[in-house]
Parts: sequence; structure tokens; C-alpha cells
Amino acid sequence: MHYPSSYDHRDRGRWLAAGGALYAAAAVALAAYATHVLAGPDQARLQAAAVFAFGHGVAIAALAPGLRGRLGRAALSGLWLAVLLFAGSLVGKAVAGWPLTLAPYGGSLAIASWLVFALDRLRR
Repeated sequence: MHYPSSYDHRDRGRWLAAGGALYAAAAVALAAYATHVLAGPDQARLQAAAVFAFGHGVAIAALAPGLRGRLGRAALSGLWLAVLLFAGSLVGKAVAGWPLTLAPYGGSLAIASWLVFALDRLRR
């Protein structure tokens, strides 16, 4: 029997997969908003955020359920945070005029996370 209070490593995979699916859904909404409401640099920023969030969201949703090791889960958790930082920064700039300060950190974290994921796959 599975009790909600007991920790199961598969729980993290489910949460990551659900988070990835939410990113993909948000990306579709962002792309629609960018296409139908915005123009100029803000439109381009939102479209870039949508592409980044959709691609990584689908990857996280697809890869998370099958992960067993800590290194792979850490890599996908890093990707989840990278999307939040990178795409979130672009959305913040386009919608609220916030600075793009966090975008480079998100991009760098995405690169590092994919490299860690590749290392995890090579170790299997």
C-alpha cells in the first residue's frame, strides 16, 4: 500500500512530469497571446519564451517518469528551474517591463542541466 506521507522517488518524477506538462500548456497560451495581442520586441520575447518553455516542458514531461537515479532527477529539476528563470524573465520583460536579469542564469542552467542529463545517460 502506498501512503502519501511516505517518500517515493517516483513521486518526484510525477511532479516533474506534471510541471513539464504545465510548462507546455503555458507555452501554447504564451504563443497565442504573443501572436494575437503583441507586436515588436515584446512579441518576439514571448514567442522565444514559448518555444523554450514548450520544448523543455515536453522533454521534462516525457523523461521524468522513467528516471531512477539522483543525477538524472537533479538534471531535470535543473531544467525545470531553468525554464522558470529564462522564460519567466522574458515574460516578465514583455508583460511588466521587468529587467532580463535572470535570463542568462536560466540559459546557463539549461545548458548545464542537459550536460548533466547526458552524463547520467552515459553512466547507465
